[in-house]
Amino acid sequence: MHFISQELEDYIEQHSENEPELLAKLNKETYQKILLPRMLSGHFQGRVLSMLSKLIRPVNILEIGTYTGYAALCLCEGMQENGQLHTIDIKEELIDFQRKYFDMSPWGEQIFQHLGEAVNIIPDLDLKFDLVFIDADKENYLNYWEMIVPKMNKGGIILSDNVLWSGKILEPVHPNDVSTKVLLEYNQLLKNDPRVETVLLPIRDGLTVSRVL
Repeated sequence: MHFISQELEDYIEQHSENEPELLAKLNKETYQKILLPRMLSGHFQGRVLSMLSKLIRPVNILEIGTYTGYAALCLCEGMQENGQLHTIDIKEELIDFQRKYFDMSPWGEQIFQHLGEAVNIIPDLDLKFDLVFIDADKENYLNYWEMIVPKMNKGGIILSDNVLWSGKILEPVHPNDVSTKVLLEYNQLLKNDPRVETVLLPIRDGLTVSRVL
């Protein structure tokens, strides 16, 4: 996942906004107690998500893939006062962990957790979204995209994480590597989809920003 040197990554982090205290605590506890802590967005990407949200000023936010709630809290930082964030995850064992930190934040009552398969939950969300963050199972990225675009407000932003997939998108694809195959198709779709304009940013493991036309 490191496309530049660790020294440069450290320098970038040191010269970006500081990690808020609550998120630093969440970060630490995730690494202490939760499996696969590298899935956490972390300090630098979290500040990128926060900045984008503050520029967009969304009312309704959708997050696909909650993990421990770090990115959700970053996205809430730019949410309007009457806004709400809906976040979807399949791991029941993380619900209480997420809720603890959500309720310690200023947005606890505006964050709605959904447990289950996102492909089943998204169609039942009767909302138009201004900001969406896709960071879940890569095999369903194409399905998520087709479900989400019709639910976006004009000018809304869709963020897609892990689109560089640790550089695997440039390597020969193993026949059984479904995730990489889907991501290759997904990246091409976002480039060519006439409903959006897209830029792929080399942030962490790749973050695509797509604006709905």
